This record gives sequence, structure tokens and C-alpha cells, in this order.
Amino acid sequence: MSRRYQAIEQICKKYGIKALYVFGSRGKELFEAIQDDSLSLSASQSDLDIGVLTHSPFSIDDKVNMTFDLETLFGNAKVDLFVLQEVDAFLAANIIRGERVYAEDPYLADEYELFVLRRAGDLAELERQRIAAILQEG
Repeated sequence: MSRRYQAIEQICKKYGIKALYVFGSRGKELFEAIQDDSLSLSASQSDLDIGVLTHSPFSIDDKVNMTFDLETLFGNAKVDLFVLQEVDAFLAANIIRGERVYAEDPYLADEYELFVLRRAGDLAELERQRIAAILQEG
């Protein structure tokens, strides 16, 4: 188990995180760097996108402090932290399609992922109609 993974596990326990995902343009690179301490993150202007599933509502202080802890772990790279319970169905689906780094209970994380995909699927047609209406107005 890598040092970075152990640090992530400690951070997740500290803040009551059920699951943590990395996604976005640097998601794969970040996932690999977490698994292998010999890999370093490339210098980039792009931020690190991290999504978390929390046990309870996440306070602003918790978000700021967890973001700071993650930025410190990753060499002060900018971290964008997303709480899955607070984002729309389509962003949540995008987050869980990234890489799951940590799960307190993998089975419950799997169930949550199925819920997110089902919810996004149920809303997909309404989202298409909304976008079509916006484009017609413009």
C-alpha cells in the first residue's frame, strides 16, 4: 500500500468520507500516482478534480480543511473538491465514472454508483429537452 494511499485513507477517516473518486483531465494520472509513490504528478495548470461521498452534511470548514489536506498531500496542486450529495445527477455520474480511490465499504459504494447512474438515466431525456429549449431561445 503506497504512502499516498495511506494518507488518503487517513484523510477520508478524519472527515467521515464513505468514498473518494478522482476524475477529470488528470484523473488517471492522479489515480496512478496514488497507487505508486515512485510516480510524481506532472506540472500542470489543470487542477485535480476529486469527488467525495460523505456520511453526513459537509460543512464549509470541512470542505476547506479537506481541500487543504489534499493540496498538501499532492504538493500544493490546486484541488477542486466536489461533494456527491451536493452536485447534479450528471456531474455525479461523471465523478463516479472516474477512478474510485477509496471506499469505506466497497459494496455500499457500488450500490451508490448504481443509484447515481439510474438517476442520471432517468433524467437524461428531460436534460435533452432543456438543452433543446435553451438552444431554440438563442
